[in-house]
Amino acid sequence: MEIIKTAAEMTAWTRQRRLRGEKVCLVPTMGYFHEGHLSLMRLAAERADQVVVSLFVNPIQFGPGEDFASYPRDFERDAEAARKEKVAVLFAPEVEEMYPRPILTTVEVKQLTDGLCGASRPGHFTGVATVVSKLFHIVEPDSAVFGEKDFQQLAVIRRMVEDLNMKVEIIGHPIVRERDGLALSSRNTYLGEEDRDSALCLVRALKAVRAEVVKGIAAVSELKQLANECINKHPGTEIDYADFIDCGTLEPVSEVNRQTLLVMAVKINNKVRLLDNGLVMH
Repeated sequence: MEIIKTAAEMTAWTRQRRLRGEKVCLVPTMGYFHEGHLSLMRLAAERADQVVVSLFVNPIQFGPGEDFASYPRDFERDAEAARKEKVAVLFAPEVEEMYPRPILTTVEVKQLTDGLCGASRPGHFTGVATVVSKLFHIVEPDSAVFGEKDFQQLAVIRRMVEDLNMKVEIIGHPIVRERDGLALSSRNTYLGEEDRDSALCLVRALKAVRAEVVKGIAAVSELKQLANECINKHPGTEIDYADFIDCGTLEPVSEVNRQTLLVMAVKINNKVRLLDNGLVMH
């Protein structure tokens, strides 16, 4: 596995592989790899000849007071994990390489970013879309893999690629969970033992909603009340949102169907904001 630090070297590497007729798949990450990241790498290896993993904690997607400075980082640990997978390149630029000057040009995807995480984290998705666009231009991949835990992010990236005619196939990977059902996240490292049970409120709410849907309950008003009650009964939880949306449009729905997704963001003891989602007709 090669470790590349500069944009010019990364672009040159991909172009050499393309001359050989090889396909390149990119896995964009912010590092601190867990089994979820490794699953993305394995899917990428199935879909292309060469896998490039980017490791970059992107400052412009963090808002004031968010955890950019404290976001978990361990380069050597990540590099060792990537070496054990079929990763050809770990692209790990410094902030100065990605943003050598104050950035004046950004990519904004409208409407899809108005609600959910976009409502509580203004500017976040502009930072995400901008850095992903930069990575696509630098790495020049044929495809890229993203996890479905950040469902709104995946929808935003798909729309950006479609609207701007980017020649990159976007591949979604289902949520990877720990044995107890908690969705894997680098931010799970923030959770102490006492926080762990509270963090399970998200997956428990999803299971409770699915159980009611199986019984024939379709009204979102009832199901949303159930989800909120399930989350709130866990100590130290603060709901950012628990909404029922169409998985294609991200628009809210009033009655559930096979396209209905329950999407949640919950703060645990004011330490960490966790995401989860799932189709209610599972």
